[in-house]
Amino acid sequence: MAVFILPGDMIRFYKNNILHITEHAVNADKRRYSDTAEAPRHFIDADRYGKNPFDNIPEKWTDAELKFTTALLIENGIIPWQIEKTYFSLVKAFRERDSIRILRLSADLGHYVSDAHVPLHTTENYNGQLSGQTGIHGFWESRLPELFSTEYDFITGPAKYLENPLKEAWKIIRNSHSLLDSTLMIEARLNKMMASDLKFSYGERKGKVERQYSKEYAMAYHKALQGMVENQMRASILMTGSYWFSAWVDAGQPQLKNFPKKEFSKVEKLSRENTEQLFGQGRIIGRPEN
Repeated sequence: MAVFILPGDMIRFYKNNILHITEHAVNADKRRYSDTAEAPRHFIDADRYGKNPFDNIPEKWTDAELKFTTALLIENGIIPWQIEKTYFSLVKAFRERDSIRILRLSADLGHYVSDAHVPLHTTENYNGQLSGQTGIHGFWESRLPELFSTEYDFITGPAKYLENPLKEAWKIIRNSHSLLDSTLMIEARLNKMMASDLKFSYGERKGKVERQYSKEYAMAYHKALQGMVENQMRASILMTGSYWFSAWVDAGQPQLKNFPKKEFSKVEKLSRENTEQLFGQGRIIGRPEN
């Protein structure tokens, strides 16, 4: 959806490749199976930095390293810095007019930006495992959108230029974290109110029959959240398009057509083949949900 908020000079290239971006939007998750460095790029356990975490965490990576050490930062998650890093890689790809890397990095950047909009990606209690709410990650992030996203309003207005990509990433994280208490407390309260036999049901998902939150329970949680999931999804669309647009502007607004032909190296070809064989069409979201 972020493709459709881009300006005219960009939208044709992105629309022509929308299926490719959509298919590869999950690659960042898939890499977690083979790359141990990937998992921390999807979250930040802000609450591990104290009661007022954003007063304690330096925004710049070098400052944060000096204060906390690289190892601790990685252990607690690095998503805002990963957004910045991927952003500047995309700027470089635009400058070099490397269409393959533009598409790959656009998909990755959109994935990280979207993850940053999920409140449960900002806490060590990422799946409710510390509060007796195991499974809430997938409930909020997957079950609710699957049931109700056809009713959402995804009109965002056009992509905007971001003066400071890192500061914008921290804004996203701070806002998502501010929604965390409501995300957890509302579900905990609902759990006490609704009979346990009404909480779960069995249904088909991706060709498999599995135990899942019932439609009745999901509807009650969705209403109690008062549009939170819809708002965060809409915000993630706007910010994804805005990061793509800003990277293109910072690269000097190069033409996105008549790209020089690029051949895959033997290493790149082998990597692509191995990835397809290993992952197929599987998908995981952020950290494990169960």
